Amino acid sequence: MRRTITELCLLAGLTLAAGGCSGQHWGPMTWTGPSAMYRRVPVGTIDRPGVIMASRRPAPTRRTYAPVRLGSAVPPRSAAVARVAAGNLAWQVAGASRPWRYVVIHHSATAGGNAKQFDASHRRDRGFDELGYHFVIDNGNGGPNGRVEVGSRWPKQKHGAHTGGTPNNEYNKLGIGICLVGDFGRRLPSSAQLASLDRLVAYLAETYDIPPENVITHRDAPGADTECPGGLFHVYVHGRFKEMLRLKLAATCPAWRRRAG
Repeated sequence: MRRTITELCLLAGLTLAAGGCSGQHWGPMTWTGPSAMYRRVPVGTIDRPGVIMASRRPAPTRRTYAPVRLGSAVPPRSAAVARVAAGNLAWQVAGASRPWRYVVIHHSATAGGNAKQFDASHRRDRGFDELGYHFVIDNGNGGPNGRVEVGSRWPKQKHGAHTGGTPNNEYNKLGIGICLVGDFGRRLPSSAQLASLDRLVAYLAETYDIPPENVITHRDAPGADTECPGGLFHVYVHGRFKEMLRLKLAATCPAWRRRAG
């Protein structure tokens, strides 16, 4: 019988298919690209012809963490966080604190300096027994820009020697003296100094219940005859600085929220 060309082609195809499957069993052709990597796809094996194996989902990768002992300090997440934590610890005092009522802000009126240098100057030139300020904020010329130095008076909760001439010496007895290094008649302190001042004063105001109206500059003190801390800085303190301080206290200090309300 004569066969058509179509029949012959069909017969040849069936013969090849039978020979190709004699040694192996191939599962259906299935795309297993990246988006389908973890689907259960039937696959054949050469060692076990005719057996359909199911692929397994890879075991998830587990993150391991170093064990943390109870009571151990958790490392800070950044250098900025470390500075904040270290600063707050240094500002805390042991035992009873003085009944502080004011924060008095000064400038050094010098191009540079630090707490150690001012301490020597106060002893030599003014006859003080130690540095007159409680805190000094460096400007990069004598100490790292924005560093808050804790004076020797603060841990002892000793009165200041920074705002003389006031009635009953009240602003020394009850005023916390902060000096920013620099001369700020025509320019402001550095942004790092201002950030440190903001953080320090907010801490002191909240800790010792000092209202923003009692955060003053040296020239505000009764009987003071000085341009300290410089005209431009004086305006900044009574403007933007106090606005930020009020907002911060309203957000973090319940006593201030009650007073403001």
